[in-house]
Amino acid sequence: MPPLPKNFSQAIDLGALAKPANLPENLPGLALDQTSIIGQVIPESNTKVWIVVGWSARSTNTTTLLETMAAFHQVDKGENIEAPWNLGTLNVDAEPQLAKALQINTAPTTIAIIQEQVVPLFESLPPVDQIRLVIDRVLALAAERGVGDGPVAGVIPEEVLEPEEIEALDAMERGDFAAARDAYKKWISRKPAEQMAKIGLAQAELLLRIQGLDPIATIKAANEDASNIESAAKAADIEISQGLNQSAFVRLIESIKATTGDEQKAIREHLLQLFELVDPSDPDLIKARGMLASALF
Repeated sequence: MPPLPKNFSQAIDLGALAKPANLPENLPGLALDQTSIIGQVIPESNTKVWIVVGWSARSTNTTTLLETMAAFHQVDKGENIEAPWNLGTLNVDAEPQLAKALQINTAPTTIAIIQEQVVPLFESLPPVDQIRLVIDRVLALAAERGVGDGPVAGVIPEEVLEPEEIEALDAMERGDFAAARDAYKKWISRKPAEQMAKIGLAQAELLLRIQGLDPIATIKAANEDASNIESAAKAADIEISQGLNQSAFVRLIESIKATTGDEQKAIREHLLQLFELVDPSDPDLIKARGMLASALF
């Protein structure tokens, strides 16, 4: 799995230099150094995802990010079970060479380590829902490669489909996207954490939205009236369906910049739905996450 390109700008919060972060008394996760990275994290990354937060006491966002990641780790861990990912922290001021080797160029920065590969996730402090989304997508990506709860690498397991999945796939095959959507919703209702059901639902809903639309006319209308968020959303749907991810993301992010309140919320939620349809390793998606964060703050 090739490393992902960096996705956020390299801006540094200069105000943080005068306001050192009020760090938690006990940092969450495992405090990392070269020994633990080489001896523990890298070997374990072949069977379990490591998510590492590069932090600095000079950054005002450090405390919030560490607390957020710790909370998500605790939620995923639950009671008396092991979390599906490990959390590590790296003091970039104390370990500058190690930070550089891990492609951590500013703080805070969050990366994943999967199968001995560094996967940049985000810099600074994205909205909480984006952080959750990134974690879920990373776990799904890792599972596809046999890391974590996915199949063991090199072994092809017998595929067992859920009843709602069979129902949804049959509906998709006959072009009944509404029935497919309803089947995926039933699957999610029974298994709220099922990632494949969420992806299937997003696909079915996209197909419903673009059904009957003229692609050329829809994109032309959106280009002619950039202030119309409904036209922008339809055009972005068409573009995603055609594999034009960058165009779709940029279009909606520009709409987010130009709107406020409920309109901005609606277009942002639409953008997040489209994010669900794209591989988390896609460079356009990585870049779009950074653009979205910049547009919102």
